[in-house]
Order: sequence, then structure tokens, then C-alpha cells
Amino acid sequence: MRSLRLTIAYDGTLFAGWQVQPELRTVQGEIEAAWKQITGEETRVTASGRTDAGVHAHGQVVGVATDTSLDEARLLRGLNAVLPSDVIVREIVPALPGFHATHDALRKTYRYHIHHSRVRPLFDRNFVWHLPAKFLDEAAMGRAGEALVGRHDFASFETAGSERASTVRTISELTVSRDGERVTIAVTGDGFLYNMVRSIAGTLAEVGRGAKPVEWVAEVLAARDRTQAGPTAPPQGLVLWQVEYAEP
Repeated sequence: MRSLRLTIAYDGTLFAGWQVQPELRTVQGEIEAAWKQITGEETRVTASGRTDAGVHAHGQVVGVATDTSLDEARLLRGLNAVLPSDVIVREIVPALPGFHATHDALRKTYRYHIHHSRVRPLFDRNFVWHLPAKFLDEAAMGRAGEALVGRHDFASFETAGSERASTVRTISELTVSRDGERVTIAVTGDGFLYNMVRSIAGTLAEVGRGAKPVEWVAEVLAARDRTQAGPTAPPQGLVLWQVEYAEP
């Protein structure tokens, strides 16, 4: 049996999230159904992380253990021929024996997109958070986000629903940039709590629109209390952008 690593992308709008759920359409369910159709194998795949309903992926990573004789190129063509139009496999490469997409991940990068305009977006409406604030200072958001870089207890940025043994995580990079009406928050870390990036986005937006000072984010972090942070930003602005692994 060999191990393979798939990089996939999907539009999460019409999915109930990544993880298989009875009677619901999920990304994992579509991947496993397509795999069975192409290889004849019933398998349970692993993923770098479980995205929620409405959340998108540009570089989700999936691990598969397989006995199929099909090579990577034929698997790529076959899967993309049968997958629905809102999921694609971008790449398939060999992985080390026993590869596990969740446990072997070193770092993940998420991007959160805000559409800052008085007029709501049309074509991007499923991929951004429309924020019609009078102004949104992305430079102030970036300065506020500096307090989150490093190894900290991020309890203030975890919503209820998926309790972890520890709320300590390391953020290695956080940037805020603007391109016209789009403001992008990019966060790289060794792992993320439930709704952590969406909570960070909602908190930084409070600074950006002038409701809170830059120093407030450091106070929120130190409080270790979710009620002290900003709102949880909506799911459609979030994209799992990239996952890093050790080279085989």
C-alpha cells in the first residue's frame, strides 16, 4: 500500500463543511465518492484541517492510502473528470509511508477577505465579508495584529464547539494588505483553534473601523476570554490557503 498527498481546492458555498455528515453534502464525501468511482476502493481520507460550512480552500491537503495501480497523472485526470464543478484536485504526489495530512502538517496559512465598500459586492459575494464601514484602516489593523505574532494562549479567539486540550498556539506571520476595495488578512501558524482566524478577523476589523484602539488587541489576547474579543467574522471570507509539510 502506498501513500499519496492530494492538494485540492473548493468553493465551500454549497457544502456543509469538510467532514462527512449523514444526509449532508460535504467535501470529504465528494472526494471519497470520486475516489471509489475511479479506483474501486472505499477509503477514509485524512485532511490537514476541517473547514466549516461556507469556508473555502485553495490548498487543502488530503492524505490517501491506496493499493490502486493507477499512477498520479491518471488519478488526477480521473478524479477531476468525475468531481463536481466546485471541487478540483490541483496536484497528486507520493507521500512518505503512513502520511497523515492532519498530524504531519507543520504550518497552515489562512487568508480572510473583506470587501470594504458602501456598495455590496456581486460576483465576489460568496468569497468576502462585506463591511460597509465609513473607513477601514488596514495599516492600523496590521499594527494591532503584531500583538498576536508569537506563541500565546489564544483562548480569547476560540469559540465554543470544539474544545482542545490546550489553547496555546504559535502564529509566525500575520499581515494585512489592501488591493482596492479588498482587504486581506493573512495568518500563518502551527495550528488554529475553532473559528480562531474568523475571530481574529472580526477583532482586527474593530480596530480598522476605529471602534477600538490598536493596543486593544493585546489586551484581548491577555484576557483569555472570548467575550472580550470582537465578533466572529462570517465564514465566506475565509480561505485555507496553504499547508506546509516536511520534505520527504
